Amino acid sequence: MSIVAQIKAAAAKAINHLYGVAMEPSAILVNATKPEFEGDYTVVLFAFVKQLKKSPDALGSELGGYLTSHHAGLFASFNVIKGFLNLVVTDAYWLDFVEQASNNGTYGDHICNGRKVMVEYSSPNTNKPLHLGHLRNNFLGWSTAAILRANGNDIVKTCIVNDRGIHICKSMIAWQLFANGATPASTHTKGDHFVGDYYVQFNDELKRQIETLKAEGLAPELAEKEAPIMKATQQMLVDWEAGKPEVMELWRTMNSWVYEGFDATYKTIGSDFDKVYYESNTYLLGKDIVQKGLTKNVFYKKEDGSVWIDLTADGLDEKVVMRKDGTSVYITQDIGLAEQRYNEYHANESIYVIGDEQNYHMKVLKLICQKLGLPSADGIYHLSYGMVELPTGKMKSREGTVVDADDLVEEMVKVAKETTLKKLEETGKIKEFEAGELEQLYKTIGLGGLKFFLLRVDPKKKMIFNPEESIDIHGFTGPFVQYTHARIKSILRKVGEGLRAEGEGLRAEGESTLLKLEKDLSVQLELFPTVIDEAATEHDPSKIAIYVFNLAQAFNSFYSQHSIANAESEEKKTLRLQLANLTAQVIKKGMGLLGIEVPERM
Repeated sequence: MSIVAQIKAAAAKAINHLYGVAMEPSAILVNATKPEFEGDYTVVLFAFVKQLKKSPDALGSELGGYLTSHHAGLFASFNVIKGFLNLVVTDAYWLDFVEQASNNGTYGDHICNGRKVMVEYSSPNTNKPLHLGHLRNNFLGWSTAAILRANGNDIVKTCIVNDRGIHICKSMIAWQLFANGATPASTHTKGDHFVGDYYVQFNDELKRQIETLKAEGLAPELAEKEAPIMKATQQMLVDWEAGKPEVMELWRTMNSWVYEGFDATYKTIGSDFDKVYYESNTYLLGKDIVQKGLTKNVFYKKEDGSVWIDLTADGLDEKVVMRKDGTSVYITQDIGLAEQRYNEYHANESIYVIGDEQNYHMKVLKLICQKLGLPSADGIYHLSYGMVELPTGKMKSREGTVVDADDLVEEMVKVAKETTLKKLEETGKIKEFEAGELEQLYKTIGLGGLKFFLLRVDPKKKMIFNPEESIDIHGFTGPFVQYTHARIKSILRKVGEGLRAEGEGLRAEGESTLLKLEKDLSVQLELFPTVIDEAATEHDPSKIAIYVFNLAQAFNSFYSQHSIANAESEEKKTLRLQLANLTAQVIKKGMGLLGIEVPERM
């Protein structure tokens, strides 16, 4: 139980004993004491003054007196200032916490809570490679899943691949026109980039044909419609839906190239899935649900045969769920897939990691599912995130508008190599590394900087990604936290030689007093399980990123003032080894929840 939870429980019990009023611990507000006042944690009293018929000062004095006398091992002293009860936690409590947590390799882990949560992320199209937006999506989805698992949930990670439709047909037509039988293997090109290049060629050829037709007198809209390459693409889509063998064979071949490329990118960035769905297998889902919805009067049919739902009473608008020709729309497929996934996994919650441009669509989806009475409806949660851009436009693009994920990762590793190599040469530490170790270190730092920078911001906010800033070892960055971990491991190797990594055998016998920075670090470490709980509840990995950064700062402040190797006593040395060891454990676990590795040396 966290220290805040213990304070709430103790205060609730005290109020019941002193005043005969039963109170839930959750009703008691406890905050960290403001720096200008003496104390560690503050109980806010105003909410109880009227109910208990006590003045704030009288209530604070009586409650503080009870807590310090009945919980002497927890509270050393108290003071009351204008309706706030400030409590000082004993050093003995923090010493016991550090010793136990340092000796426990599972610190921060939560027990299984029996909930199953599905997290859907990535959702790429098969006509182009993953891009910068996909990176934020993948990192958010993977990290959210990891945090929820650490919080005790059973997790299923899924992806829906948009592998059908006009977009892939455009790449297919362009390949037929311009490839001369070329393949990713024959051109030594990564499969998703290979197919994406033909998507670009399609657009280039379409623009050329439109200009030709416009020169012949056609209006722009008609020119685009009449362009031979667009007509051929539309016919290919019809042939695909009809199952024409040669079209299906080309579709399967080109998609296989893309999947191979996607898999390579996913492996590089550390993204994975338990189940992958394909739109080509799900686009017919939902039609039977629409029919059931008509019988329940959830939907209504217009004269032209199209089926709609009226959501104006809910502050939205009317929404088509089936076209007049009987074909489904995206919302129909999403309804059907939501039902299918629930039947497969019975998840208590389904988290959709989708950009904020789909906020309205997701509101409609959840509302329709609720009106249909689908068991999956209440568990639908949209983890909406803002766009991510670069400060100087686009670093590199194949289409002039999108930054490829592979290019960005490669650039990050390159920047990491340049900055790290320079520092290693300056310090002479480069001799400690084999060539293979150095290359792995550059990747760890580069990818860590990328992930941390994209995850440190509240998902709901738009952000600007700066590659150079994300690698700065002195900034609010992943490399700063990684360096702190490596620094601690170096200390433990030198000072704590012979001690087990988890802290087994460390014990501060006879130590009873904490210096301020030792206590500050202890307080910060104690927050870890609570931060995991908050990040899981709010579906917000940025809380973990901010926490591990603050923890790294707290350790560096502590270590800059207090020696471990030359501590004032053996007891102090052991205590500080415990603090260092636990800090390294928590940093590693916290960064792991972000999908970031931390090096042992740096």
